Parts: sequence; structure tokens; C-alpha cells
Amino acid sequence: MTDNKFTLKDILKHLLLFVLTFVSTVIAGVFWIKGKPVDMINKWTQKDWYSGFMYAWPFLLFLTFHEFGHFFTAIKYKVKTTLPYYIPFPPLPIFPITIGTMGAVIRLKGLVKSRKEYFDIGVAGPLAGFIIAFGLLWYGYTHLPPQEYQYEIHPEYNEAGKGFNYSPPKDENTIEIFVGDNLLTLFFEKYVVEDYSLLPSKAEIIHYPFLFVGYLALIFTALNLLPIGQLDGGHVLFGLFGRKWQGRISLVFFILFILYAGTGFISSRQPIKDLLIAIPLYLLFLYFILGRVTKDPLTKILLALSIYAIQYFVNFYFPNVTGYTGWLFFSLIIGRFIGIYHPPAIINNELSMGRKIIGWVAIIIFIISFSPQPLIIE
Repeated sequence: MTDNKFTLKDILKHLLLFVLTFVSTVIAGVFWIKGKPVDMINKWTQKDWYSGFMYAWPFLLFLTFHEFGHFFTAIKYKVKTTLPYYIPFPPLPIFPITIGTMGAVIRLKGLVKSRKEYFDIGVAGPLAGFIIAFGLLWYGYTHLPPQEYQYEIHPEYNEAGKGFNYSPPKDENTIEIFVGDNLLTLFFEKYVVEDYSLLPSKAEIIHYPFLFVGYLALIFTALNLLPIGQLDGGHVLFGLFGRKWQGRISLVFFILFILYAGTGFISSRQPIKDLLIAIPLYLLFLYFILGRVTKDPLTKILLALSIYAIQYFVNFYFPNVTGYTGWLFFSLIIGRFIGIYHPPAIINNELSMGRKIIGWVAIIIFIISFSPQPLIIE
């Protein structure tokens, strides 16, 4: 019998992190929903704070369902675990563009004995979180506010000749943030929205709390379901195919992920003097994030050179084809801290047909939730 009792100190610590994360996301919500910078916080009105609250509570609801999906499944299998650690990440005057949190995690402190347990614990979080994300998006797309809602945030849109979803001229002092597409949001836009005249543009979705939080929830879900290492998707892959095939699929997917992320990061059309500095530094970065792919330094060097060579030639012949450099940071986290291979299980049992179906449902959720370019900042 595994002891999963929590002391009052433990409960208070995790509760404090939850409260701090809630406050942090409220502040971030005012920035996103109302467009009010944090350095003007003393001028925020009660209505501004309410908008932040309407961003924070669905976001924390999603994170809570996701993490407690893992938590209660671990409890079911008597695997010792922590309560969820909520991670606040408030916007600051020097770094104003944050979503208020870096998510939440639990730590498994006990032994997971079988493929079935790894699978169940891994898949429970994304499935629970996806239900919340789907509900938020369904409500958001079926309850779009009137066009006047945008005018409250952008009074200038209501001026003569502008109007709803107005796209202001580009200005070098203005930051524009666009939400990228994924298959699920495209489905909602095409088949669920009743009045298309109320559908916000990709640059305006950030001001609609249920739509934006639902979209962020899909990003979190897709990242967790990446079929790599000890991410939730790695657990699903391990349960479905076993450790040998999980390692092969994970390695291929990880390399493809880096290939896409870094394409166009260094332009083949940059001046030679710049390339002489940028290319060696980028190759060093690739070597670093490939650190846990293999212990052989020569293999890592060859992999880094091969990845950059492919990225260079794609950029040279197809200069308009670019990846998403934000994924490079996530590649670093996976490559150096999470790892791409799954640990073995004591009991290497085959999954039941019901669990295999759930596993493929999780893969489908990953496909429809993943956005190649989730947030585009210009």
C-alpha cells in the first residue's frame, strides 16, 4: 500500500502556488483581454479586473482538470505522487507578454510498474483537459458577443470607415499578436459559428477570453501529447507500442520537430560575415539539444550537421517556407531535461483493446489540437 497522505504544510504550499498563479493569470488576462499594459496597473478599472478574472478561472479550470487527471489515476494505482504544482509567471513591465503561468505539474514519487499504469496515468491528464478545452471553445464560438464588444477594447475601430475587425496600418512601435490555426478551431469556425459577422479575426481572438483560453488549452494539450520521451504522448506511445518502438518513433519525431522548428531561423541570404558567426553557434545549440539522443559525440555532430544542412537547403530553395522558432526552446527542454526515450516497465503487459482505442483517440486529439505556429508575434 503506497502512502499518499499529505501534511498540512504540503497542502498550504500547493494552495499558495495555486493562489499566486490565479492572481498572476488575472493580471495577464487584463493585458490580453483589454490590452492594458501592466505598467498602468494603478489605472485599471473594476471592469478591467473582471476581464482578467474571466480569463483566469477557465485557464485554471483547464490546468486543474489536466493535472488532477494524472493525480487521481496515480492514486488509483497506489503510485505515490505530489499534489499539482501550479507555476505562476506574471507579466512584468520589462517582460509584459506572458500568459500568466507556465502550467502545472505533478511529480510521481513512487514506482510505476507496468505499461498499462504508464499509459493510464499519462493519457488521463490530456483527456480530462481536452474536455474542458473543447467545452470552452464550443461555448466561445456559440456565444460570440456583438461587434460593439471590440469597440470597447478598440474605440478607434468605431470611427468612420473602420469598423469590426479593422486591421490598423503596420507601425514599427506596435506589437501585433495573431493566433494560428489548428484543425479543431477551423472546424468550429466553419461548422459551429452561427453568425459569421461576429467571428473575430486571428488578431482579435486574444480579446475573447473563452476563445483564447480554449486555444491556449489546446496548445498545452498538444505539447503534452507530443509522442516523445516522458511527455504524456510518450507514455501513450510506450503503452501502445512498447519501449523499442517508442524509442524509434520518438527519435524520428524529435528530429522532425527540430527540423521544422529551425527552418528559416538562419537565412541563407544573410551576409557571409553574419553566417560565419550564426552557423557555428546554431550547430553548437543543435549539438547541445541532441545531448540525450546518443552518448556518441560523433553521432551527435553528424546529426547536427545533417539537420542544419536540410534546413539550409530548404531555406535556400524555398525561402518562404519557415518553421516556428518558438519550438526550438521546447526542443531544448525535451532534449536536455525530459529526454526522448521512455524508461522500461517491470510488467511489460499488452494493452487491452479498449485502452488501444483510447490511445488512438489521444493521437487524434494531438493532431487536431496541434498548431504549427500557435502565436505569431509581429
